[in-house]
Amino acid sequence: MSKTISKTYDPQEFEQRIYDEWEQSGSFKADDDHSKKPFAIVMPPPNITGKLHMGHALDQTLQDVLIRWRRMQGYNALWIPGSDHASIATEVKVVNKVKEEEGKTKEELGREEFLKRVWDWKEEYGSTITKQIRKLGASCDWSRERFTMDEGCSRAVVKQFVNLHKKGLIYRGNRLINWCPNCGTSLSDAEVEHSDKNAKYYYIRYPGADGSEGIVVATSRPETMFGDCAVAVRSDDERYKDMIGKKVIVPVVNREVEIIGDPYPDPEKGTGAVKITPAHDPNDFAVGERHDLPKWSCLNDDATMNSLAGKYEGMDRYECRKALIKDIDEAGYLVKTEDKVIPVGECYRCHSAVEPMISDQWFVKMKELAQPAVDAVKNGDIKLVPERFSKIYMHWLEDIHDWCISRQLWWGHRIPAYYCEDCGEIIVSETVPDKCPKCGSTRIHQDEDVLDTWFSSALWPFSTLGWPDKNEDLDYFYPTDVLVTGYDIIFFWVIRMVFSGIETMGEIPFKYVYVHGLVRDAQGRKMSKSLGNGIDPLDIIEKYGADALRFMLMNGITPGNDMRFIQGKLEGARNFANKLWNASRFVLMNITDEDGNLLPEVCESVDLSSLDLKDEDKWIISTVNSALSEITGNMEKFELALASQKIYDLIWNNFCDWYIEFVKSRLYGDDAEDKRTARLVLVAELKDLLRLLHPFMPYITEEIWSALPRTEGEATEKNPDGFLIRQAWPEYSDAKSFPAEEAEIETVMEAVRTIRNIRSEADTAPSRKVAAVILAEGDAADRLRAGERHIRTQAGVREISFIEKREELTGDVMSGVINGAEIFINTDELMDYEAEHERLLKEKKKLEGEVARVDKKLANQGFVSKAPEKVIQAERDKQVKYTEMLAKVTDRLAVVEEKIK
Repeated sequence: MSKTISKTYDPQEFEQRIYDEWEQSGSFKADDDHSKKPFAIVMPPPNITGKLHMGHALDQTLQDVLIRWRRMQGYNALWIPGSDHASIATEVKVVNKVKEEEGKTKEELGREEFLKRVWDWKEEYGSTITKQIRKLGASCDWSRERFTMDEGCSRAVVKQFVNLHKKGLIYRGNRLINWCPNCGTSLSDAEVEHSDKNAKYYYIRYPGADGSEGIVVATSRPETMFGDCAVAVRSDDERYKDMIGKKVIVPVVNREVEIIGDPYPDPEKGTGAVKITPAHDPNDFAVGERHDLPKWSCLNDDATMNSLAGKYEGMDRYECRKALIKDIDEAGYLVKTEDKVIPVGECYRCHSAVEPMISDQWFVKMKELAQPAVDAVKNGDIKLVPERFSKIYMHWLEDIHDWCISRQLWWGHRIPAYYCEDCGEIIVSETVPDKCPKCGSTRIHQDEDVLDTWFSSALWPFSTLGWPDKNEDLDYFYPTDVLVTGYDIIFFWVIRMVFSGIETMGEIPFKYVYVHGLVRDAQGRKMSKSLGNGIDPLDIIEKYGADALRFMLMNGITPGNDMRFIQGKLEGARNFANKLWNASRFVLMNITDEDGNLLPEVCESVDLSSLDLKDEDKWIISTVNSALSEITGNMEKFELALASQKIYDLIWNNFCDWYIEFVKSRLYGDDAEDKRTARLVLVAELKDLLRLLHPFMPYITEEIWSALPRTEGEATEKNPDGFLIRQAWPEYSDAKSFPAEEAEIETVMEAVRTIRNIRSEADTAPSRKVAAVILAEGDAADRLRAGERHIRTQAGVREISFIEKREELTGDVMSGVINGAEIFINTDELMDYEAEHERLLKEKKKLEGEVARVDKKLANQGFVSKAPEKVIQAERDKQVKYTEMLAKVTDRLAVVEEKIK
């Protein structure tokens, strides 16, 4: 007995079972045969702290559609999964967990013990998101799953750091960096999010050291005044050029500083005079470098004031601001305050305001590394889809600063730098040095900091393939083919992978970057906890199935653009799956015997061209065949929404709504050979359609496929070739092209739709058969004559007459125009006048009652004088509406009564 599918479509019955069968049979694995053309994707590694959200669902589905499609095309397809250690996010979670459960800080635990806790947490929770990704149907090779801190990736990170340091591309420097006081670590420029905030500008007078009035500066951060070492003005600013070189006193701080001339101040902004604090502002830092100014820091790492702040020491920065401004005001130096909208940099993780701070950190020199990454896109070696994102990519690279890569955390790749405690020598090494190479001391300790998470992620395309070791997979699969990513991490990740790949491997890391947008709610808002509008993909999968979610996401996507999650589209995708399921059940019922066994005639391998094909057979074969080139072309251009829509139309419209209806009479007929032909074509075309749909809706297509006759044998763990996932993508064939039959059936379908529209307009009962008259000539006439039997069965027509002139028509008719023909139906044919007369009498009586009721209500002075105008107007509107409807029914009744006389 053959396998059957259940009566109703319930994805919960088979999705998990099918995924397990795929994974256990090795269907996701790349072949050992390296003679095939490779196709590789590396999964953007989700954070181990993460939980599947709608953005992940979109990202993973896009990759899975591409990998399944290329696998079916015969490529040796490899999709490498993995996860990211997420330094800051993970450390924060474990710090909080330890605090809650043990009442200790990480410092009280100590580094070694704390890291044990993090690894324990990773073992318990770190695989949550990869398990959830499986629910979507992701066909990645889990046997190759990587983690950014596994042994191989960690070795790659150390190797990369040492190599770049040897080349002088990594250095340690005392520079201004972005500092998150809450996370307690430095941040790269890309990790700082800028947004406009309502704030105040304080206009403060710095009195002249010589007793003069001095100069007024405007600042939004008066608490940094303790680090002021100059006041800058433009040298050509007429207001101040005579003051350059003079000294003023920083109020409250009582420090003399010089007024200097510099190009930085904007005469149109504030007063045109700027307080210069090199230790707490990047622009001031640059001014300080030009003028060799001191760098005085007045803030601690936790954003409290340090000893330089005097009596304000220990205060939080904002607490200090209030107290300091109060004192400045009382001393008579506060000129005015002004409400302003200013850009504020915030930590991308905790959203605390970032402080620019002077610190000893490790940096990557970017100028030399950036240029090859620019050239790779300019030369077309790497193509961003859509192309407009190339401008964003270029903007980041052309204005790039050295990358601060050290983080003041414990969880992550510890920097492979060692310090001699006796002579201060810094040793960068892949292994722990026994002694200092300079002085021979054994008193050596490793740098306490870890590397930016993105440093390890930048190596992902080649570290996951085994680098720094040389191996066949690295030679074969690198460079990879496509990177799928959101537009929000083009700089965070994409650019860093590009320059790291070129620098390390001598080649670009991937050929295409497919950039997608965000999944927003139905109102276009970003999904967030604060808005409470987040949608859990696992809840959607539980209710609708993974296939419906996947198809909705793919059918609504445009490269680079945000999309909206619309419930109706999800339900539409579920309805599509249900339609396919029911159509497949119809096919199966017609190719099996009473015991549910497949009929022997459909189990044979048959060349369709050897059959006596009817016009509708040739039409469906040719229609599907013609669409193949378009769909494949859409896939090649990453137009996945267009491809999925064309597949949808083929299945819903052409196969389900038309072809199945065309062949029903043949399946129920007595001609055994014709019945066999219809069955074989149904099976062949359904299988081709399942192949096309499989990358988008893998579960339902695999389940239906398993019940159809196939020459590959039953899919099992030992015979993965029986699975649909391992079948070939359909290709266009000239032998399957029947343009004449395509044109004929398309004309017939147009005629059927037109007759159905006429019947609908006339409200003709579905059971009523009508006579149609067709005025046509040339090819259209020939096609309609050839397809007459379909017009009869599909449009409720009992007879068809062909005329050559309009004058041959008699009586009142309703008509419709199609390409090359006009179709007429006599109104007497469309209408059962006796029944219509009875219906109209009832409708007239009902409307007369409504008109009388409204008239009476409006004639009631009590109602008119007391009811609100809005209510009265509503009744007047009803009066007009019912009166007009009654007039139409009366007129129509007169016509009908004339007909039945």
